[in-house]
Amino acid sequence: MAVGLVGGIAGVAITIGVARANVFDDIFKFFKREVPEAPVYSDQKKEEKTVPLYKPAIDYENAVVGAVDSAAKSVVSIVISKDLPVIEQCPGDPLGGIPPEFRDFFGGNFGFQFSQPCQRGTKKQEVGGGSGFVISEDGMILTNKHVVADAKAEYTVLTNDGKKYSAKVLARDPVQDLAVIKITAAGLVAAKLGDSSALKLGQTAIAIGNALGEYRNTVSVGVISGLGRTVTASGEGIGTETISGVIQTDAAINPGNSGGPLLNLRGEVIGINTAMAEGAQSIGFTIPINNAKRAIQSVKTTGSIRSAYLGVRYRLVDEEYAKAQKLPVNYGALVRGSEDGPAVVKDSPADRAGILAEDILLEANGEKITIEHPLSAIIQKYNIGDTLTFKIQRGDTIVTVRAALAERPSN
Repeated sequence: MAVGLVGGIAGVAITIGVARANVFDDIFKFFKREVPEAPVYSDQKKEEKTVPLYKPAIDYENAVVGAVDSAAKSVVSIVISKDLPVIEQCPGDPLGGIPPEFRDFFGGNFGFQFSQPCQRGTKKQEVGGGSGFVISEDGMILTNKHVVADAKAEYTVLTNDGKKYSAKVLARDPVQDLAVIKITAAGLVAAKLGDSSALKLGQTAIAIGNALGEYRNTVSVGVISGLGRTVTASGEGIGTETISGVIQTDAAINPGNSGGPLLNLRGEVIGINTAMAEGAQSIGFTIPINNAKRAIQSVKTTGSIRSAYLGVRYRLVDEEYAKAQKLPVNYGALVRGSEDGPAVVKDSPADRAGILAEDILLEANGEKITIEHPLSAIIQKYNIGDTLTFKIQRGDTIVTVRAALAERPSN
Protein backbone atom coordinates (compact mmCIF):
# COMPACT_ATOMS: atom_id res chain seq x y z
CA MET A 1 0.00 0.00 0.00
CA ALA A 2 2.80 2.45 0.87
CA VAL A 3 4.78 1.48 -2.09
CA GLY A 4 1.78 1.77 -4.03
CA LEU A 5 1.06 5.00 -2.41
CA VAL A 6 4.54 6.25 -2.89
CA GLY A 7 4.32 4.95 -6.24
CA GLY A 8 1.03 6.60 -6.55
CA ILE A 9 2.34 9.88 -5.18
CA ALA A 10 5.34 9.70 -7.35
CA GLY A 11 3.08 8.93 -10.23
CA VAL A 12 0.85 11.81 -9.36
CA ALA A 13 3.79 14.13 -8.94
CA ILE A 14 5.20 13.11 -12.27
CA THR A 15 1.84 13.52 -13.91
CA ILE A 16 1.46 17.01 -12.50
CA GLY A 17 4.99 17.97 -13.66
CA VAL A 18 4.29 16.80 -17.17
CA ALA A 19 0.95 18.56 -17.19
CA ARG A 20 2.51 21.86 -16.06
CA ALA A 21 5.24 21.54 -18.66
CA ASN A 22 2.61 20.96 -21.38
CA VAL A 23 0.72 24.07 -20.29
CA PHE A 24 3.82 26.27 -20.58
CA ASP A 25 4.62 24.74 -23.94
CA ASP A 26 1.13 25.49 -25.15
CA ILE A 27 1.34 29.09 -23.91
CA PHE A 28 4.74 29.52 -25.57
CA LYS A 29 3.47 28.03 -28.81
CA PHE A 30 0.40 30.29 -28.67
CA PHE A 31 2.51 33.45 -28.66
CA LYS A 32 5.06 32.03 -31.10
CA ARG A 33 2.58 30.39 -33.41
CA GLU A 34 2.46 31.34 -37.11
CA VAL A 35 -0.83 33.06 -37.64
CA PRO A 36 -2.47 31.78 -40.84
CA GLU A 37 -2.94 34.41 -43.55
CA ALA A 38 -6.37 35.90 -43.78
CA PRO A 39 -8.33 34.77 -46.85
CA VAL A 40 -8.06 37.18 -49.81
CA TYR A 41 -10.09 37.53 -52.94
CA SER A 42 -8.81 35.81 -56.04
CA ASP A 43 -8.06 39.10 -57.82
CA GLN A 44 -5.94 40.19 -54.84
CA LYS A 45 -3.86 37.05 -55.20
CA LYS A 46 -3.38 37.81 -58.89
CA GLU A 47 -2.29 41.30 -57.99
CA GLU A 48 0.27 39.97 -55.52
CA LYS A 49 1.65 37.64 -58.17
CA THR A 50 2.15 40.50 -60.64
CA VAL A 51 4.17 42.64 -58.21
CA PRO A 52 7.55 41.21 -59.32
CA LEU A 53 6.94 42.46 -62.87
CA TYR A 54 9.56 45.16 -62.32
CA LYS A 55 12.20 42.78 -63.71
CA PRO A 56 10.43 42.16 -67.05
CA ALA A 57 9.75 45.90 -67.20
CA ILE A 58 13.48 46.53 -66.96
CA ASP A 59 14.09 43.83 -69.56
CA TYR A 60 11.59 45.53 -71.90
CA GLU A 61 13.25 48.90 -71.43
CA ASN A 62 16.65 47.38 -72.11
CA ALA A 63 15.25 45.73 -75.25
CA VAL A 64 14.02 49.09 -76.57
CA VAL A 65 17.33 50.77 -75.78
CA GLY A 66 19.22 47.91 -77.40
CA ALA A 67 17.08 48.02 -80.54
CA VAL A 68 17.59 51.76 -80.91
CA ASP A 69 21.31 51.51 -80.23
CA SER A 70 21.84 48.85 -82.92
CA ALA A 71 19.70 50.57 -85.56
CA ALA A 72 20.60 54.23 -84.97
CA LYS A 73 23.97 53.79 -86.70
CA SER A 74 22.11 53.12 -89.95
CA VAL A 75 19.58 55.97 -89.78
CA VAL A 76 20.31 59.15 -91.73
CA SER A 77 18.77 62.59 -92.13
CA ILE A 78 18.12 63.96 -95.61
CA VAL A 79 18.24 67.72 -96.20
CA ILE A 80 16.48 69.12 -99.29
CA SER A 81 17.90 72.32 -100.83
CA LYS A 82 16.97 74.42 -103.85
CA ASP A 83 18.11 77.56 -105.60
CA LEU A 84 15.44 80.11 -104.72
CA PRO A 85 15.16 83.73 -105.88
CA VAL A 86 16.42 86.35 -103.45
CA ILE A 87 13.75 89.04 -103.12
CA GLU A 88 14.77 92.45 -101.79
CA GLN A 89 13.28 95.91 -101.57
CA CYS A 90 14.90 97.89 -104.37
CA PRO A 91 14.59 101.62 -105.13
CA GLY A 92 11.71 102.17 -107.48
CA ASP A 93 9.52 104.78 -109.06
CA PRO A 94 5.85 103.79 -109.23
CA LEU A 95 5.19 107.04 -111.13
CA GLY A 96 7.64 106.13 -113.87
CA GLY A 97 4.84 105.72 -116.41
CA ILE A 98 3.45 109.22 -115.93
CA PRO A 99 4.37 111.76 -118.65
CA PRO A 100 7.25 114.07 -117.63
CA GLU A 101 5.12 117.26 -117.82
CA PHE A 102 2.75 115.89 -115.17
CA ARG A 103 5.62 114.72 -112.96
CA ASP A 104 7.21 118.19 -113.19
CA PHE A 105 3.90 119.89 -112.47
CA PHE A 106 3.44 117.84 -109.27
CA GLY A 107 7.06 118.19 -108.20
CA GLY A 108 8.67 114.98 -109.41
CA ASN A 109 8.16 112.25 -106.78
CA PHE A 110 6.19 114.47 -104.39
CA GLY A 111 9.16 114.32 -102.01
CA PHE A 112 8.73 110.58 -101.22
CA GLN A 113 11.27 107.75 -101.57
CA PHE A 114 9.69 104.68 -103.14
CA SER A 115 10.83 101.03 -103.08
CA GLN A 116 9.48 97.87 -104.65
CA PRO A 117 10.26 94.12 -104.50
CA CYS A 118 12.89 92.91 -106.94
CA GLN A 119 14.95 89.77 -107.46
CA ARG A 120 18.65 89.93 -106.74
CA GLY A 121 19.84 86.58 -108.05
CA THR A 122 19.28 83.22 -106.37
CA LYS A 123 20.47 81.55 -103.20
CA LYS A 124 20.56 77.89 -102.19
CA GLN A 125 18.16 77.42 -99.31
CA GLU A 126 16.92 74.48 -97.26
CA VAL A 127 13.32 73.74 -98.21
CA GLY A 128 12.60 70.48 -96.41
CA GLY A 129 13.92 67.34 -94.82
CA GLY A 130 13.32 63.65 -94.44
CA SER A 131 14.88 60.44 -93.21
CA GLY A 132 16.31 57.23 -94.57
CA PHE A 133 18.43 54.24 -93.59
CA VAL A 134 21.53 52.59 -95.00
CA ILE A 135 20.99 49.36 -96.96
CA SER A 136 24.56 48.75 -98.14
CA GLU A 137 28.01 49.44 -96.70
CA ASP A 138 28.97 51.47 -99.78
CA GLY A 139 26.30 54.12 -99.24
CA MET A 140 22.96 53.01 -100.70
CA ILE A 141 20.06 54.46 -98.69
CA LEU A 142 16.35 53.64 -98.76
CA THR A 143 13.84 56.46 -98.27
CA ASN A 144 10.41 57.57 -99.49
CA LYS A 145 9.91 58.62 -103.08
CA HIS A 146 8.11 61.78 -101.95
CA VAL A 147 11.18 62.84 -99.94
CA VAL A 148 13.32 62.98 -103.12
CA ALA A 149 10.58 63.70 -105.66
CA ASP A 150 11.93 67.07 -106.86
CA ALA A 151 14.37 66.50 -109.72
CA LYS A 152 15.59 70.12 -109.45
CA ALA A 153 16.48 69.89 -105.76
CA GLU A 154 19.77 68.89 -104.19
CA TYR A 155 19.93 66.30 -101.43
CA THR A 156 22.41 66.15 -98.56
CA VAL A 157 22.71 63.19 -96.19
CA LEU A 158 23.78 63.57 -92.56
CA THR A 159 24.92 60.30 -91.03
CA ASN A 160 24.69 59.31 -87.39
CA ASP A 161 28.31 60.31 -86.74
CA GLY A 162 27.66 63.87 -87.97
CA LYS A 163 29.30 63.53 -91.39
CA LYS A 164 27.75 65.24 -94.40
CA TYR A 165 27.49 63.77 -97.90
CA SER A 166 26.02 64.89 -101.20
CA ALA A 167 23.45 62.34 -102.40
CA LYS A 168 22.35 61.20 -105.85
CA VAL A 169 18.93 59.68 -106.56
CA LEU A 170 19.49 56.22 -108.08
CA ALA A 171 15.89 55.11 -108.53
CA ARG A 172 12.31 56.04 -107.74
CA ASP A 173 9.80 53.20 -107.48
CA PRO A 174 7.08 53.63 -110.15
CA VAL A 175 4.48 51.94 -107.94
CA GLN A 176 5.36 52.39 -104.27
CA ASP A 177 6.43 55.43 -102.26
CA LEU A 178 10.03 54.21 -102.22
CA ALA A 179 13.32 55.51 -103.57
CA VAL A 180 17.00 54.62 -103.31
CA ILE A 181 19.70 57.29 -103.10
CA LYS A 182 23.48 56.92 -103.00
CA ILE A 183 26.31 58.66 -101.21
CA THR A 184 30.03 58.13 -101.75
CA ALA A 185 31.11 56.39 -98.57
CA ALA A 186 32.52 53.10 -97.32
CA GLY A 187 32.23 51.01 -94.19
CA LEU A 188 28.73 52.16 -93.31
CA VAL A 189 26.51 50.01 -91.09
CA ALA A 190 23.59 48.59 -93.06
CA ALA A 191 20.28 48.19 -91.25
CA LYS A 192 19.03 44.69 -90.46
CA LEU A 193 15.84 43.94 -92.38
CA GLY A 194 13.11 41.99 -90.60
CA ASP A 195 10.03 40.09 -91.78
CA SER A 196 6.90 42.25 -91.94
CA SER A 197 4.68 39.26 -92.80
CA ALA A 198 5.00 37.98 -89.23
CA LEU A 199 3.74 41.14 -87.51
CA LYS A 200 1.02 40.94 -84.84
CA LEU A 201 -1.34 43.59 -83.48
CA GLY A 202 0.01 45.00 -80.21
CA GLN A 203 3.62 44.20 -81.07
CA THR A 204 6.11 46.89 -80.02
CA ALA A 205 7.06 49.35 -82.77
CA ILE A 206 9.93 51.86 -82.60
CA ALA A 207 10.22 54.78 -85.04
CA ILE A 208 13.45 56.69 -85.64
CA GLY A 209 13.82 59.72 -87.87
CA ASN A 210 14.57 63.37 -88.49
CA ALA A 211 11.45 64.73 -86.76
CA LEU A 212 10.23 68.06 -88.14
CA GLY A 213 13.36 68.09 -90.31
CA GLU A 214 15.21 69.42 -87.29
CA TYR A 215 15.57 66.82 -84.52
CA ARG A 216 17.80 64.07 -85.88
CA ASN A 217 17.42 60.48 -84.63
CA THR A 218 14.24 61.21 -82.69
CA VAL A 219 12.90 57.99 -81.14
CA SER A 220 9.25 57.22 -80.44
CA VAL A 221 7.77 53.95 -79.19
CA GLY A 222 4.32 52.46 -79.68
CA VAL A 223 2.66 49.34 -81.00
CA ILE A 224 1.41 47.90 -84.26
CA SER A 225 -2.13 49.31 -84.36
CA GLY A 226 -3.35 47.86 -87.64
CA LEU A 227 -2.30 45.80 -90.65
CA GLY A 228 -3.21 45.86 -94.33
CA ARG A 229 -4.53 49.43 -94.32
CA THR A 230 -5.23 51.37 -97.52
CA VAL A 231 -4.67 55.14 -97.27
CA THR A 232 -4.68 58.08 -99.63
CA ALA A 233 -1.72 60.34 -98.91
CA SER A 234 -1.00 63.79 -100.30
CA GLY A 235 1.58 66.51 -99.95
CA GLU A 236 2.42 69.90 -101.35
CA GLY A 237 4.01 69.58 -104.77
CA ILE A 238 3.68 65.78 -104.65
CA GLY A 239 0.05 65.14 -105.50
CA THR A 240 -2.16 62.38 -104.20
CA GLU A 241 -1.27 58.70 -103.99
CA THR A 242 -3.17 55.65 -102.76
CA ILE A 243 -0.98 53.31 -100.74
CA SER A 244 -2.24 49.78 -100.04
CA GLY A 245 -1.25 47.19 -97.48
CA VAL A 246 0.42 49.60 -95.06
CA ILE A 247 1.04 49.13 -91.34
CA GLN A 248 -0.69 51.43 -88.86
CA THR A 249 1.21 52.39 -85.70
CA ASP A 250 0.76 54.77 -82.78
CA ALA A 251 4.52 55.37 -82.51
CA ALA A 252 4.70 59.10 -83.18
CA ILE A 253 5.49 59.88 -86.83
CA ASN A 254 6.01 63.56 -87.64
CA PRO A 255 6.96 65.56 -90.73
CA GLY A 256 10.60 64.73 -91.40
CA ASN A 257 10.18 61.12 -90.23
CA SER A 258 9.28 60.08 -93.77
CA GLY A 259 11.66 57.45 -95.07
CA GLY A 260 12.94 56.47 -91.63
CA PRO A 261 12.69 52.93 -90.26
CA LEU A 262 10.06 51.33 -88.05
CA LEU A 263 11.78 48.73 -85.86
CA ASN A 264 10.86 45.70 -83.80
CA LEU A 265 12.43 44.91 -80.42
CA ARG A 266 15.29 43.07 -82.15
CA GLY A 267 16.30 46.28 -83.89
CA GLU A 268 15.20 44.95 -87.30
CA VAL A 269 13.49 47.21 -89.84
CA ILE A 270 9.88 46.11 -90.31
CA GLY A 271 8.64 49.17 -92.19
CA ILE A 272 9.39 52.50 -93.84
CA ASN A 273 7.58 55.42 -92.20
CA THR A 274 5.62 57.27 -94.84
CA ALA A 275 2.50 59.14 -93.69
CA MET A 276 0.48 60.38 -90.73
CA ALA A 277 -3.21 61.11 -90.29
CA GLU A 278 -3.93 64.82 -89.95
CA GLY A 279 -6.34 65.87 -87.23
CA ALA A 280 -5.77 62.62 -85.33
CA GLN A 281 -3.65 61.47 -82.42
CA SER A 282 -0.85 58.97 -83.02
CA ILE A 283 -2.06 57.44 -86.27
CA GLY A 284 0.89 56.86 -88.57
CA PHE A 285 1.40 54.59 -91.56
CA THR A 286 4.39 52.55 -92.65
CA ILE A 287 5.20 50.58 -95.82
CA PRO A 288 6.02 46.95 -94.87
CA ILE A 289 9.71 46.19 -95.39
CA ASN A 290 8.86 43.04 -97.35
CA ASN A 291 7.32 45.30 -100.01
CA ALA A 292 10.66 47.05 -100.38
CA LYS A 293 12.99 44.02 -100.49
CA ARG A 294 12.33 43.36 -104.17
CA ALA A 295 12.99 47.03 -105.02
CA ILE A 296 16.23 47.00 -103.00
CA GLN A 297 17.46 43.88 -104.76
CA SER A 298 16.48 45.31 -108.15
CA VAL A 299 18.58 48.43 -107.57
CA LYS A 300 21.56 46.42 -106.34
CA THR A 301 21.56 44.16 -109.39
CA THR A 302 20.31 46.42 -112.19
CA GLY A 303 20.76 49.97 -110.90
CA SER A 304 17.04 50.69 -111.22
CA ILE A 305 13.73 49.60 -109.71
CA ARG A 306 12.06 47.26 -112.16
CA SER A 307 8.53 46.25 -111.26
CA ALA A 308 6.06 43.77 -112.71
CA TYR A 309 3.10 45.19 -114.60
CA LEU A 310 -0.33 43.89 -115.67
CA GLY A 311 -1.76 46.95 -117.40
CA VAL A 312 -5.26 47.54 -116.01
CA ARG A 313 -6.98 50.39 -114.22
CA TYR A 314 -9.40 49.15 -111.63
CA ARG A 315 -11.65 49.93 -108.71
CA LEU A 316 -11.58 47.61 -105.69
CA VAL A 317 -15.02 46.25 -104.88
CA ASP A 318 -16.56 46.04 -101.43
CA GLU A 319 -20.11 45.29 -100.31
CA GLU A 320 -21.27 48.91 -100.44
CA TYR A 321 -19.82 49.53 -103.92
CA ALA A 322 -21.24 46.24 -105.20
CA LYS A 323 -24.76 47.27 -104.11
CA ALA A 324 -24.44 50.74 -105.62
CA GLN A 325 -23.19 49.36 -108.96
CA LYS A 326 -25.44 46.26 -108.90
CA LEU A 327 -22.46 43.95 -109.26
CA PRO A 328 -22.81 40.16 -108.99
CA VAL A 329 -19.96 39.91 -106.39
CA ASN A 330 -18.91 42.02 -103.43
CA TYR A 331 -15.13 41.67 -103.78
CA GLY A 332 -12.45 41.79 -106.47
CA ALA A 333 -11.02 44.42 -108.84
CA LEU A 334 -13.46 45.96 -111.32
CA VAL A 335 -11.54 46.78 -114.51
CA ARG A 336 -12.76 50.26 -115.40
CA GLY A 337 -11.16 53.27 -117.09
CA SER A 338 -10.85 56.77 -115.66
CA GLU A 339 -9.66 60.23 -116.63
CA ASP A 340 -6.14 58.81 -116.38
CA GLY A 341 -6.70 56.41 -119.25
CA PRO A 342 -8.51 53.31 -120.56
CA ALA A 343 -9.45 50.30 -118.46
CA VAL A 344 -6.99 48.03 -120.28
CA VAL A 345 -3.71 49.48 -121.56
CA LYS A 346 -3.10 48.67 -125.22
CA ASP A 347 -0.48 45.94 -125.83
CA SER A 348 -0.13 45.35 -122.08
CA PRO A 349 -0.04 41.86 -120.53
CA ALA A 350 -3.73 42.26 -119.65
CA ASP A 351 -4.59 43.20 -123.23
CA ARG A 352 -2.66 40.23 -124.64
CA ALA A 353 -4.34 37.89 -122.14
CA GLY A 354 -7.81 39.01 -123.21
CA ILE A 355 -8.87 40.85 -120.04
CA LEU A 356 -11.73 43.23 -120.87
CA ALA A 357 -13.18 46.43 -119.44
CA GLU A 358 -15.85 45.73 -116.78
CA ASP A 359 -14.32 42.34 -115.96
CA ILE A 360 -14.05 41.75 -112.22
CA LEU A 361 -10.76 40.08 -111.30
CA LEU A 362 -11.62 37.80 -108.37
CA GLU A 363 -8.39 35.88 -107.79
CA ALA A 364 -4.77 35.94 -108.91
CA ASN A 365 -2.90 32.64 -108.58
CA GLY A 366 -5.52 31.53 -106.08
CA GLU A 367 -5.25 34.66 -103.90
CA LYS A 368 -8.56 36.41 -103.32
CA ILE A 369 -8.53 40.10 -104.30
CA THR A 370 -10.13 42.32 -101.63
CA ILE A 371 -9.90 45.80 -100.16
CA GLU A 372 -7.46 44.47 -97.57
CA HIS A 373 -5.58 42.40 -100.15
CA PRO A 374 -5.56 44.50 -103.33
CA LEU A 375 -4.42 43.45 -106.80
CA SER A 376 -1.37 45.72 -106.70
CA ALA A 377 -0.09 44.05 -103.52
CA ILE A 378 -0.41 40.62 -105.10
CA ILE A 379 1.38 41.62 -108.32
CA GLN A 380 4.26 43.13 -106.33
CA LYS A 381 5.10 39.64 -105.08
CA TYR A 382 6.00 38.45 -108.56
CA ASN A 383 8.83 39.02 -111.00
CA ILE A 384 8.78 40.29 -114.54
CA GLY A 385 7.97 37.33 -116.79
CA ASP A 386 5.99 35.40 -114.17
CA THR A 387 2.64 34.06 -115.38
CA LEU A 388 -0.43 34.57 -113.21
CA THR A 389 -3.76 32.78 -113.52
CA PHE A 390 -6.76 35.08 -113.02
CA LYS A 391 -10.25 34.02 -112.05
CA ILE A 392 -12.64 36.56 -113.58
CA GLN A 393 -16.32 37.41 -113.22
CA ARG A 394 -17.46 38.38 -116.71
CA GLY A 395 -21.15 39.18 -116.68
CA ASP A 396 -22.89 36.10 -115.29
CA THR A 397 -20.06 33.70 -116.04
CA ILE A 398 -16.69 32.83 -114.54
CA VAL A 399 -13.71 32.67 -116.88
CA THR A 400 -10.02 31.96 -116.34
CA VAL A 401 -7.15 33.68 -118.17
CA ARG A 402 -3.37 33.56 -117.89
CA ALA A 403 -1.21 36.69 -118.16
CA ALA A 404 2.59 36.96 -118.27
CA LEU A 405 3.70 40.05 -116.34
CA ALA A 406 5.89 42.57 -118.16
CA GLU A 407 8.15 45.39 -116.98
CA ARG A 408 6.29 48.54 -116.08
CA PRO A 409 6.99 51.33 -118.60
CA SER A 410 9.21 54.08 -117.21
CA ASN A 411 6.60 56.77 -117.91
